[in-house]
Amino acid sequence: MTDPDVIRPDQRHLLARFWASASGFWSGPSAWRVWLLCLTAISIVIAQLAVQYQLNYWNRHFFDALELRDHAALRYTILLFFPLVAASTLLAVASVWARMTIQRSWRVYLTRRLIVSWLRDRHYRSLGHLNGTDLPRNAEHRISEDARVATDAPVDLSLSLVSSLLTLIVFFQVLANLGGTIVLEGAGLRIAIPGYLAISVLIYSGVVVTVVLVMGRRLTAVIQDQIQAEAAFRSSANLVRESGEGILLRDIEKEDRHELWLGLHNVIEHWRRLCWQLIRITFVSQTNLLLAPVIGLLLCVPKYLAGNMTLGEVTQAAAAFATVQGALNWFVDNFQRMADWRSAASRVAALLLAIDDLKENVKSHGK
Repeated sequence: MTDPDVIRPDQRHLLARFWASASGFWSGPSAWRVWLLCLTAISIVIAQLAVQYQLNYWNRHFFDALELRDHAALRYTILLFFPLVAASTLLAVASVWARMTIQRSWRVYLTRRLIVSWLRDRHYRSLGHLNGTDLPRNAEHRISEDARVATDAPVDLSLSLVSSLLTLIVFFQVLANLGGTIVLEGAGLRIAIPGYLAISVLIYSGVVVTVVLVMGRRLTAVIQDQIQAEAAFRSSANLVRESGEGILLRDIEKEDRHELWLGLHNVIEHWRRLCWQLIRITFVSQTNLLLAPVIGLLLCVPKYLAGNMTLGEVTQAAAAFATVQGALNWFVDNFQRMADWRSAASRVAALLLAIDDLKENVKSHGK
């Protein structure tokens, strides 16, 4: 049972404590190896973007050759496609290696620190009896699963953010150059809109992101509550087992069973809330997935019909439109991943703070 007088640290304090232990990985004596790996991973991201850029232009050249029925150009573009695919595949494999090597190394660093602190002076035996600390149980889960998520997610999110920013810069220029200026006439007015495709993708993405943020504004909190409910349920089941096996010197099995059933109720309730949040987000994201390429095509139709764009330029612009829109959706796409990380990092920090308090208690009693 939780002591009502216990003051729980806020999330900012928890995340600060997490980084205090985890950031040593990036600044220790061997940190140069880590940063070299990071530079390698970023270089791979840049190379992937270069290949994606070439594929975007390949799309244009292929459809232009198809429209003109140019057999020689078609043969050349078809032959060029295979090296581009091979390069893209090899870079994707290299990206997985670099990313997971960084994640594995960081996890080893953090997990070793947690294990050493947990085992030192048999802290694992005293944590459950520490007064004045709202210590969540199942410290071993925090050392294994939460430490993994807390070190995996920042690497994934950082690399995907770098990729999205670079993609946005490159393909935004592609859209601006392809679209050029469109002239709208009506009601005696003549309006020229320069870079209309680039402006359109910003407006469209702004609408999509706004709708997702409004509909999924509680997603982060709901995910965190669901993860905490799952952890509390596991902890209640563990207490029932330990009480029954006589591991814990307590005689409140009835209360433990009540907590177990209450934990199950909370898990199902939070899962239901998460389900409805994800249904809303999925409705918008799936609609956007289907609409974005089509809207890119439709925006090019007036210039194509006027003879100001080739078929290849239309398909290239539509692909670039979808690519830029996807890059602008980075925050929306990573909603759940960020929530998972905050929850895992907070849980690891709670264990670290509990061990800190235990050390302070030992020092004060030693005096």
